[in-house]
Amino acid sequence: MEDLLARIARCVERGKISTLSPFPKDMLGTAGVTELVAEALASSIPPQNILRKGLIAGMETIGERFRLNKIFIPEVMISAKAMNSGMRMLLPFFEGNKITLKGTVIVATVQGDLHDIGKNIVGMFLKGAGWNVVDLGVNVAPEVIVSNARLHNAAAVCLSALLTTTMLNMEQAVMDLHKELPRVKVLVGGAPLSHSFAERIGADFFSTSPQEAIIYLDENSTPETV
Repeated sequence: MEDLLARIARCVERGKISTLSPFPKDMLGTAGVTELVAEALASSIPPQNILRKGLIAGMETIGERFRLNKIFIPEVMISAKAMNSGMRMLLPFFEGNKITLKGTVIVATVQGDLHDIGKNIVGMFLKGAGWNVVDLGVNVAPEVIVSNARLHNAAAVCLSALLTTTMLNMEQAVMDLHKELPRVKVLVGGAPLSHSFAERIGADFFSTSPQEAIIYLDENSTPETV
């Protein structure tokens, strides 16, 4: 069992989706995530173990390599596609409550800002770490962020801004979230931000990398009860 789960993790790490996948070249014709997840399910391996020891384990390795600048965004995206192919196969088990996620995190780029690369990367890693991610996209108004955090019973909200002119909109979103949903943790990130700015606007955490956000959420967040 452990060998099969390790192979799934390795395929996620390498971005090997299926036997037909042309990438990576040194794994041409070999089983990928989809075949191995199917084999694991047929072998009665608990879906939770497939998720934690296979899919998530592979993304954790990718996250660490990304943090150390050993790989870059294209490699992360390929691995995320491989992980998502396995997640889709496990969806029926989520619906049947045989698999539990850590909670829901809302991700959004604040109003006035159309940049989404940083937000998308954080979202991919959060999914890979076992969180349910609701991506609201870009140019999201504070009231939309608050309403979705309430609707989805979110444990946390991750806000992104890449323009100094939109940082004020981030401040308003943080203020509204803390007023309406005080138990929801608010994380902020983006190139123009700093620890001092995050502290000034009342954010719970300033993240400079997806791994920092994941560690903080794992240690500090609880679902909001409404």
